[in-house]
Amino acid sequence: MPSCRVVAPKVVRVWQFDTPALEVSQDFSREKRLLTPRHFKAVFDSPTGKVPGKNLLLLVRDNDLDHPRLGLVIGKKSVKLSVERNRLKRLMRESFRLHQDSLVGWDIVVVARKGLGDVENPELIQHFDKLWKRLARNKPAPAVKTETVGVDSPNA
Repeated sequence: MPSCRVVAPKVVRVWQFDTPALEVSQDFSREKRLLTPRHFKAVFDSPTGKVPGKNLLLLVRDNDLDHPRLGLVIGKKSVKLSVERNRLKRLMRESFRLHQDSLVGWDIVVVARKGLGDVENPELIQHFDKLWKRLARNKPAPAVKTETVGVDSPNA
């Protein structure tokens, strides 16, 4: 007698209309990355904010999107071994993924400097937590339109 086997999906996708508008999904999909040289150049040419950290620099620019985007610049001059560069990238992406709800509307480029490869994982995670919080704190509040009642306005 043949048996019927039910296979449940490992990942359940939720339509964007089922979640509140302000909630950002915790994934790190293609849309959350700076991919082209043009995107990187826009951030490098006119950053709206800079957050220096130990052995790195965050450059930030408004992106007018409902999600943040991340770009990583870790050169061989800063971090010699590819194993270390890959480890740093993994940790940075994961930290960004967990904090992206407080970084909505920004393009962020992380520029590594000499010595970053020598930092241990727990210290690096803690350092990025602080940087994301500093960045979120510096986010200007959205401008609220106020209607003024004057002589020429129709509400006068």
